[in-house]
Amino acid sequence: MIDLLLWIILIICVITDLRKRKIYNKVIFPALLLTIILHLINSGLDGLLMSIQGFAVGMALLLIPYLLGGMGAGDVKLLALVGAMKGTMFVLITAVYMALIGGVLALGVLLFRRGVLTRLKMIVFSLGGLRSGVKIPLTIAKDDNRATYPYGLAIAGGAALSFMLSGVSLL
Repeated sequence: MIDLLLWIILIICVITDLRKRKIYNKVIFPALLLTIILHLINSGLDGLLMSIQGFAVGMALLLIPYLLGGMGAGDVKLLALVGAMKGTMFVLITAVYMALIGGVLALGVLLFRRGVLTRLKMIVFSLGGLRSGVKIPLTIAKDDNRATYPYGLAIAGGAALSFMLSGVSLL
């Protein structure tokens, strides 16, 4: 039941993150409440504690990037929900795969955005300048600082890889 609920939530959050760059509280909070109730019913106090511990670990993993402005609050809450649903070990494994997928996504965003050749030339010139002792400042366009990408996709991909590599079927 929890696995199916997790997949439904991940699919909804990926869709909203891709379309609107948002992961909605009206999806996360009811799922969290239902998760806690299900764990309490199925495993009693141990299930409740496992859920709370997984939630705390999931939240802690993305809290610093969020506080530094590199992550949205919805992403933090989604990973915390994954932890609440599946526990500490699952969310830690998910975080490793999520980071790898997120790095690939970030690289893709950098490579396929307008002005990539100019940025690459500036990096090469800057590195060449460092070699000869001259510091060439890198210029960053205003729009480069506001670029976002749907990190919910990386979280869902990390969870999918965690499921697949643990031998659990996706549905």
